[in-house]
Amino acid sequence: MTSGPNSSTAPAPSRQNACFPPSDQVPKADPRAAVGPESKSLSEESPEDSDAVKEAEFKEGGYGWVVVFGVWLVNMHTWGLISSYAIFLAYYLRSGTIIGASPLFFAFIGGLSSSMALLVSPLATYSIKTLGTRITLFIGAVFEAGSFIGASFSTHAWQLLLSQGICFGLGMGFCFTATVGIVPQWFTKRRSFANALATGGSGFGGLTYALGANSMITNLGLEWAFRILAITCFTVNGCVCLIMKDRNKAVGAKHIAFHKDLFFQPEYWLFVGWGFFGIMGYIIVVFSIADFALQAGFTSNQASLASAMFNLSQALGRPAIGLLSDRLGKMNVAGIGTLIASVVAFFLWIFAGKYFAGLIIYALFGAVAGILWPCVGPVAAEVVGIQLLPAALSVYWIILVFPATFAEVIGLSLKREMIGAGVYLNVQVFTGFMFFASFLSMWLLRSWKLRQMECLGLYEKEQEAAIHNVAVVHPSEESKHELASTRRQQNIVVSYITNMFTMKRL
Repeated sequence: MTSGPNSSTAPAPSRQNACFPPSDQVPKADPRAAVGPESKSLSEESPEDSDAVKEAEFKEGGYGWVVVFGVWLVNMHTWGLISSYAIFLAYYLRSGTIIGASPLFFAFIGGLSSSMALLVSPLATYSIKTLGTRITLFIGAVFEAGSFIGASFSTHAWQLLLSQGICFGLGMGFCFTATVGIVPQWFTKRRSFANALATGGSGFGGLTYALGANSMITNLGLEWAFRILAITCFTVNGCVCLIMKDRNKAVGAKHIAFHKDLFFQPEYWLFVGWGFFGIMGYIIVVFSIADFALQAGFTSNQASLASAMFNLSQALGRPAIGLLSDRLGKMNVAGIGTLIASVVAFFLWIFAGKYFAGLIIYALFGAVAGILWPCVGPVAAEVVGIQLLPAALSVYWIILVFPATFAEVIGLSLKREMIGAGVYLNVQVFTGFMFFASFLSMWLLRSWKLRQMECLGLYEKEQEAAIHNVAVVHPSEESKHELASTRRQQNIVVSYITNMFTMKRL
């Protein structure tokens, strides 16, 4: 699926760390940590046969490709399974098998399972610190399998809430948090591609289980569909526990639930805004596309196929997004991809979605609708640095709990009282605006990054001049204060807007 590992020594701390808080607020990475003996760089959870892979210094990839495959499987059996909830939602809305449940309740279940996965991230982060990655992952596998077993016996709304809503969300949260930060630890040059390749598992899972769930419900019934899913996900996630290996000690990862300095960084809030609006649009699309197809007059098999195509697009598109991110820049791809998601929601989904061929074409743009997932890790590393990545993502997922919980509830509440594809017009417009707001947040973050690079570039020129003993030397303290004062007097708004139209690889 991919080329062999590319050997390279780990670089010194990247310059994005210099754009984060001052050195007296955030601990800096030790450059020697990434190039020490393997016996010191691997976590204590390394298998007993790890002696066979000891190296004098860290090499990109290597066992990391095994880790990528493991994370791919976890994503397939966590986010991939939740992507198939569109099939369950369409079935619930028409079967009336759950006593005391309304359409909004079923929409809330889907959002709750997603938000619980994000809400539990601080607890899962603490579990990684105290129990280790493998045990944390196994805890998630147990919760997830138990949720499907419980859902198979559910006949009332509160039972479905506890099983498919809360319990599944807890399991997915432990699995997701345990693995989301591991892949970037094994790669430097190919970080975006490797991360996107791993997240592509959710697309394949959504494709597989969208078609499989519809077939199992039709032929075996809802109860056995849940039980088969329980056995499958427990077996796969349990096996991944055996091969998963992190490099937490080598990179000096800070597994803390909260880092207070993050809340005082404007660039971090722009990063949050990108995810806040993006996940709201994404969840509405992924949970509504099957019901939209039924409302437009298509059959249940056609609705299942549309949902499957949406997930296939993510499965194939996410590795491509990773490659483009490495070549064109992480923030460039994240921002432009979100803008494309907005445009296709406004035009393709609204005007072409009422035809089955048009709906399939829109579904094939699923990769850009879910661009948050392949880009969130690499972009976060650009903003806060690899050391603070676990802490930054822990806070990030907590903030995204609100949009993840209520996105589909808001979507269904916007449906119009009519028959046909027009029932979703307000939902489509709302989704398009959410993606556009996400794009603006990312593009402002990109503008901030360009501004920081300009400041660092000036300092590098001063250093180079001093090395070559030319007229320009290190500025005096007085000139430093004068330069700082001049920069503060600049119109920051104008600078940000100008940088938004500057084309650079970033």
